[in-house]
Amino acid sequence: MSVYQHFRDEEKGFIDQVLDWKQDVELKYAPRLTAFLDPRQQHIMQSIIGSAADIKVAFEGGAEDSERKRALLYPDYLEPVKDDFELALLDVGFPSKFVQLTHGDILGSLMGLGIKREALGDILTSRDRIQLISTKEMKDFLIMNLVQAGKAKVQVTEEKWESIIEPENKWTEKNVLVSSMRLDTVLAGAVNISRQKAQLLIQGGKVKVNFRQEEKTSFELDQGDMISVRGYGRMRVGEQSGITKKDKIRLNFYFLQS
Repeated sequence: MSVYQHFRDEEKGFIDQVLDWKQDVELKYAPRLTAFLDPRQQHIMQSIIGSAADIKVAFEGGAEDSERKRALLYPDYLEPVKDDFELALLDVGFPSKFVQLTHGDILGSLMGLGIKREALGDILTSRDRIQLISTKEMKDFLIMNLVQAGKAKVQVTEEKWESIIEPENKWTEKNVLVSSMRLDTVLAGAVNISRQKAQLLIQGGKVKVNFRQEEKTSFELDQGDMISVRGYGRMRVGEQSGITKKDKIRLNFYFLQS
């Protein structure tokens, strides 16, 4: 049975990468650390590695509810600790009395520096503070080069993990009953709108799945998929927790509350 049949065609490249990493750990019998992965990639990796007898995988993103995490593939003789994930916590200082910066301001400035998204973890925001989690390898570059975000001058300094801020945005869990895993069906159930309205949002280009615009209403969702809907915010598909007597899927869903 092919491993590919459990996933989407466009995910084949990432699956091949995971299989290569697994083989590398098996041959060298030494751990392998990845870049930051989004929730869907974490789910794929857990699905592939989870059944292996002598190779295991652990995830760490720095914060308690991190969305983006690095994965560590390791032989079963190891016991991973946080330091093994080589993360850095950086404070982005800005004149909060005079200007407000958003998650988008910081991300836009980082992308403007030519940094790939996989080198960066979560961006944590509170009313007057912003922190970001990066790889240790990227830390010095960010301290030297991230000097402006939006219209504000910023100064990046390294922080100890004890100083991590509690972000204002929190993930909340909700149990949703759906008749199928189609995008229009799940979206309608998740945000309590009609299926017709969900279809209009999708066809109107207002829905992204895993950060890519998706206009196919029949797109099949799976665990770990991240959905963003203009006007409704962001949400993540969790695990299925059973089938009702009326053949509806009991789906755990996570919403980003701001």
